Amino acid sequence: MTGPDGAGDGRDGGPGGGAAPRVLLADDHPIYRDGLRMMLDSTGAVEVVGAAPDGVAAVELAGRLRPDVVVMDLRMPRLDGVGATRRILAALPATAVLVLTMHEDDESVFASMLAGARGYLLKGAGQEEILRAVSAVAGGDVIFGPALAGRITEYFARIAGAPSAAPVPFPQLTGREREVLELIALGLGNAQIAGRLGLSPKTVRNNASTVFAKLQVAGRAEAIARARDAGLGG
Repeated sequence: MTGPDGAGDGRDGGPGGGAAPRVLLADDHPIYRDGLRMMLDSTGAVEVVGAAPDGVAAVELAGRLRPDVVVMDLRMPRLDGVGATRRILAALPATAVLVLTMHEDDESVFASMLAGARGYLLKGAGQEEILRAVSAVAGGDVIFGPALAGRITEYFARIAGAPSAAPVPFPQLTGREREVLELIALGLGNAQIAGRLGLSPKTVRNNASTVFAKLQVAGRAEAIARARDAGLGG
């Protein structure tokens, strides 16, 4: 049921057992928000339990009403949709977020996904598409509009096909110690290394001693051999 303040009564319910998904709307454009509410209410397929004009209000209403689905715009005052999504899902992991926005740039899409949104539709979507998406995310599915699905597939294909970064040699060394070792591997003496790095010869000697101890080598010659085997000083 919907109360006089525009919010639902917070009764228990959900998509299970044939109950209509309980939906909270979050959008800062009152004309679109009210129109969407009227459209969804008219279908009888979902129960709109509340509507929020910004991200902070969406988080507050979600905590009070515990909806099955939050239909979330991205660009809103006080707190944007990505931030609101993170806060809502941190407190209510069983709630699904369906982004409904006019923004289709990759940054918006992937930021929403990383925040935990289960669906992403553009505001040009029709009534049936929105209803299907609400039902899908309420049931635990992930859904994206046809205009976005191909781009998402390509994005993850690129990630899967990208070569993994080579491991950093001698991870036990600090950045400065690795710089000293690289110059030692090039055959430079302590005075030359000091001049190259802008350090005192004493500081270079101390760093070199620490490098030898961490690499468990007896001296400079063995350190050079180890470093060159790892690809340094080439």
